Amino acid sequence: MSLVRWNDPHNIFKTKLTHVIAGDIGGTKSWLVWLAYIAHQPPRLLFEQRYESAAFDSAGELLRTFMADAGHVLPPDILCLALPGPVELRRVALTNLDWVVDADMLGAELGIADVRFINDFQAAAAGVATLQKTDYEVLNSGLTRLGATRVVTGAGTGLGLAWMQADSHGEYQTFATEGGHVDFAPTNAQQRELLNWMAATLEVQQISHVSWERLLSGMGLTALYQFNHLLFTGQSAQSAPDAAWIHAAALRNETVAMAAVQMFADIYAAWIGNLALLYQPRGGLYIAGGMAIHLHAWLKAERFMCIAADKGRMADLVLQTPIHLITNPRAGVQGAIKIAIS
Repeated sequence: MSLVRWNDPHNIFKTKLTHVIAGDIGGTKSWLVWLAYIAHQPPRLLFEQRYESAAFDSAGELLRTFMADAGHVLPPDILCLALPGPVELRRVALTNLDWVVDADMLGAELGIADVRFINDFQAAAAGVATLQKTDYEVLNSGLTRLGATRVVTGAGTGLGLAWMQADSHGEYQTFATEGGHVDFAPTNAQQRELLNWMAATLEVQQISHVSWERLLSGMGLTALYQFNHLLFTGQSAQSAPDAAWIHAAALRNETVAMAAVQMFADIYAAWIGNLALLYQPRGGLYIAGGMAIHLHAWLKAERFMCIAADKGRMADLVLQTPIHLITNPRAGVQGAIKIAIS
């Protein structure tokens, strides 16, 4: 009897070791990983690094640096990037970073045959399935239903939103949105004053639209600080401090910074309540993003859920929603990995 040897050059039977770069590209930070896997086996992490996105002129420059840092001579088989912005015809103009990325051009530049782009919150949504109980905190227990709709949202450089729906096999499919760009809606007299001030401020820049992202983001916290500085002192702020400075000042009990962070949390709570009504996500509403991690003390306060549920006759519907604060900063890149190897 002769011995038959199986040859699978095109990896039809998924026996080949596949190398993958997966990345979560943000307006501020980019998180990249290099891994290798064989189908139906756990992936093996080979290299991981975070970079300042603004330090690079393009995605190609960032990836060339990462590949050199990883020390691999040959390019990977697959590149999967989660990018902040709508993916149209394998091309993305990043929302808060001056890059335009084309999948086919990037693949040709780096010598990678299989290049995939997904929205950054589509990756965050996929990342929810990878979370352990230690990776999030419960803000509201609600009434969880197995297989029900899930939603993930998060403030960072921008305001992201995606939702997940289980298919006929019980597998969650993720759907990206640009919901952070819908019109901001104030909930009290002070926020109406804020809206008028923000509209006037943006009008100088020839911008006529005040979205939720203009307030629920790093630049939004800066705007809230400037607004509260005017309220408390009667004078415009002489500088535009960044979100990290404002957060640190709030922890030092600096009056204007504390007011700005509390207003941010209040507006965030109203946004979360709106999403609970819009999607009725009994599978869970997950709050992601770096700002939520840093401001967790404000989001965990009783005031946050009180404002989220301040929806009149629909208050009980919000309170039935399981709401979780993701504390694992790797959720986005874990989602990109999950999509890349699925």
